Amino acid sequence: MSSETFTTAMFLITSIIAAGVLINAIFPVIYTMAGTFASSSHDSDQRMRTDFRVVTTYCNTDGEATIWMKNIGSSNLPDSDIAKSDLFFGEVGDFSRMTYNATLTAPKPWNYQVEDNTNEYWDPGETLRVDINYGPVSKGDMMYFQFVLPDGVSRTEQFSAG
Repeated sequence: MSSETFTTAMFLITSIIAAGVLINAIFPVIYTMAGTFASSSHDSDQRMRTDFRVVTTYCNTDGEATIWMKNIGSSNLPDSDIAKSDLFFGEVGDFSRMTYNATLTAPKPWNYQVEDNTNEYWDPGETLRVDINYGPVSKGDMMYFQFVLPDGVSRTEQFSAG
């Protein structure tokens, strides 16, 4: 009788220790996964709240282009994010990544200005004017424009020079 009690007690103690080891092994994994899901959810939420639309485009035969875009999302975009954006421009099938330069002096530069800006953000409803110096193009050439924000939200437009 006492050996049965002793055996049962040993099994009970072993089960409790095994449960503790299992919890200690699984809990950090669950905690890490929860952090990953929260971070991914925040990134997705930010991308969903960030949206903009190309309003109108123009490129003359000297290759000076102006593109206006409107922030139609619900989040503010800081000037630093706009300056870190990727801008691709050129003739369809022969475009390149342009270099951001506030003074338009670098090779193939672009710069921007938020129209009627009262702070250092591109706020919802505000219009962003992008100026690009590409180089000579022929009238009627099809031009390619793509603007990619640092969070991956992008817009693409094709239009004719002239």
